[in-house]
Amino acid sequence: MTQTYTPAAVRQALLLRAEIALIDVREEAAFATGHPLFAAQIPLERIQIEAPSRLPRRDVPIILYDDVEGFTDAAAERFAALGYSRVHRLEGGLSGWRNAGYELFEDVNSYSKAFGELVEHRRRTPSLPAGDVQALIDEKADIAILDARRFDEYATMSLPGGISVPGAELVLRASAIAPDPDTTIIVNCAGRTRSIIGAQSLINAGLPNRVVALRNGTIGWTLAGQALQHGSSARYPDVDAGALDEARVRARQVAYRAAVKRVDAEALAALEADHARTLYRFDVRPPEEYAAGHAPGFRNAPGGQLVQETDHFAPVRGARIVLADDLGVRADMTASWLAQLGWEVYVLDGRPDVSETGDPHALPPRGAQGRYRRPYEGTDNPAAAMQAYLKWEYGLVDQLARDGTHGFYVI
Repeated sequence: MTQTYTPAAVRQALLLRAEIALIDVREEAAFATGHPLFAAQIPLERIQIEAPSRLPRRDVPIILYDDVEGFTDAAAERFAALGYSRVHRLEGGLSGWRNAGYELFEDVNSYSKAFGELVEHRRRTPSLPAGDVQALIDEKADIAILDARRFDEYATMSLPGGISVPGAELVLRASAIAPDPDTTIIVNCAGRTRSIIGAQSLINAGLPNRVVALRNGTIGWTLAGQALQHGSSARYPDVDAGALDEARVRARQVAYRAAVKRVDAEALAALEADHARTLYRFDVRPPEEYAAGHAPGFRNAPGGQLVQETDHFAPVRGARIVLADDLGVRADMTASWLAQLGWEVYVLDGRPDVSETGDPHALPPRGAQGRYRRPYEGTDNPAAAMQAYLKWEYGLVDQLARDGTHGFYVI
C-alpha cells in the first residue's frame, strides 16, 4: 500500500462528498460490534467474489481497516491482484478511528437504520403499538396490514392477515389492496426501519387513507406476547391502468420534491462514459420481474432492500446511482429516499431495454461463518436481545448528531 489515510482525512472526504470506499475486512459479526457510519463490510475471503460488482471502478480510493486482526495486508494484496490501484490502510485501524474521538455504530446497515429513525423523528411518522393492532384485528376493523419486507422474511413470520408488499411496491399496490379511503393501512417489518420508511412513503405520496407503522415490528409483536403466523403466502395484487397512472403521478411528485434527476438513454450513456466516477445501475423491481428481462448491466436491487441495505449494494460513498423500473413508480419512490440519504441519484426514463434475462450479476451467497445473527430475524431470539436492539435504534438520531458526517435531509 502506498499510503495510509488518517481518520481525519476519511472524515473530510465524507463531508466533501468525495468518492471513497471505507472497507471493513473483518467478518460480519465483528463488523456489527462497531464501525464508522459509512463503512461497508467485505470479509477477506469474499474480496475476489464481491469486489468487482460492489466496487466497479478500479481506481476508486479504497481504505481498508480491521481491529488489530492483521487482515489488511492480505486484503490489500487481493484488491491489487484484481486491478485496484488506489488501495490504502486506515491509520491505526478501528482503534485509530475510535482514538480520534469519532463515532462507532453497531449492527449492520447502520446508516440506513439511522436514517429511518431520523425520518420518524423529523416527520413524526405515526405508529401503533402491537396491542392496539391486535385489538383492531380482534374487532375485525377495516384495516389492511402490509408487510414491507422481502417475501421470504414475510413467509417465515408475519402478522395475522398480513399481505406481502415489499417496500418499493407499496405506493404502486396500496390503492388496489385498500381502495376505500376509510381503510386504515398498517405497515410492518421485523424491526423499525422498513415499517417507518414504508408508512412514510405512503404518506409522502398522499394516499387518502390513514397510514401507520407497526411500532417496533415483529419484535414489538413478540415482546407483547402475541402470536405470529408462519408460512403465509398472500402477495400483493396486480394494478389496473387507472391505479397505475395514479401511482405514477404520486411517485413522480415525491421524487420531484426530493430533487431526483431523470435521464434518458443518451444521458445514461454519458454517465457510463465518465470513468472518473463510480456508477451503480440498479433495477429496483422484484427478483421475478427482473429475471424475466432487464437492461444489460443493471443489477437487481429491489427498492425496499436497496434503501434498507444501501451500504451493501453501494459501498462507494459519493458515487452516482441510476435506477430502472418499467413502471416508474418503484424507481421514483426508491430514488426519493436515496436522494434524502445523500446520493446523487437518477431515474432512467421510459421502458428500459430488457434483452438480458435471468440474474447474471447475482453473487454466490455468503455462508454461515462469521455471520451476525440479527435480533429481529427468526422466532427464537432472547427477549433481552430484542429489547437491546430497540434501545440501540432509539439512540441513533443522537448518535448521528454526534457523528456529524451523514448529510441526510428529510422532505
